[in-house]
Amino acid sequence: MITDFVEIRARGGGGVSLGKTIAIANQKGGVGKTTTAVNLAASLGELGKRVLLVDIDPQGNATSGLGVNKRASEQTTYELMTGDAAFDQVVVHSAFKNVDLLPSSIQLAGAEIELVEMADRQNRLKKTIAEGKERYDYLLIDSPPSLGLITLNGLVAADTILIPIQCEYYALEGLSQLMNTVRQVKRLYNPLLEVEGVVLTMYDSRLNLTVQVVEEVKRYFGAKVYATAVPRNVGLSEAPSFGQPALYYDRGSRGAKSYLELAEELLRRNGDKAVI
Repeated sequence: MITDFVEIRARGGGGVSLGKTIAIANQKGGVGKTTTAVNLAASLGELGKRVLLVDIDPQGNATSGLGVNKRASEQTTYELMTGDAAFDQVVVHSAFKNVDLLPSSIQLAGAEIELVEMADRQNRLKKTIAEGKERYDYLLIDSPPSLGLITLNGLVAADTILIPIQCEYYALEGLSQLMNTVRQVKRLYNPLLEVEGVVLTMYDSRLNLTVQVVEEVKRYFGAKVYATAVPRNVGLSEAPSFGQPALYYDRGSRGAKSYLELAEELLRRNGDKAVI
């Protein structure tokens, strides 16, 4: 039975204008998921879009990646999803242009068990961030590297899913499982869920393996693969330890530039424009 799902969208036209919610997900770890979430959020903010980064990964790396101390956050997405805090009690204004955050903490790992006993458990995140869709142009959800109940909440809350895939040997490992989950969520809970696109990360054009992976991914996803690929880059690796997106840590780095280009491509694909 499909849960009732009503979405009003009118971007750039009349009626109610709601922000677009994009879940950044891949159950395979080490694919650049959080790096993409943090840097895409900062880049969209730089282009004049109001962005909310929603961290539902218990590791909280997206939270610390925006310079927020996850251990000092009293209210997080854990309290939000369990009903112990309201949206305005959790949201944090970051130090970066146009970017706000719903921080995470290690407590969220326990929510996987607690949510099982709760009514309407797959809709907890969707309901709690609903008011954010009226305040922001884009809501980016950084999902944990798993296909559990927390990730399910992210997919149910999302309009689309953005999938980072690393240009390495095991790139497509587990991808069929992820797409099967997306189809199940679409069938059971969120019939409007679509694939936003696929982002190739850790790209190195000098390697034959990279070329082979790109060809395989394009054969699988076709036009859904973004033209902008994210290279391996020292700036992207170092920036999180300083609590900054690459755009603020080293604006001239290849990594920072690639995510700015990715944000521009995302806007184009959505019929949207930068506001600078």
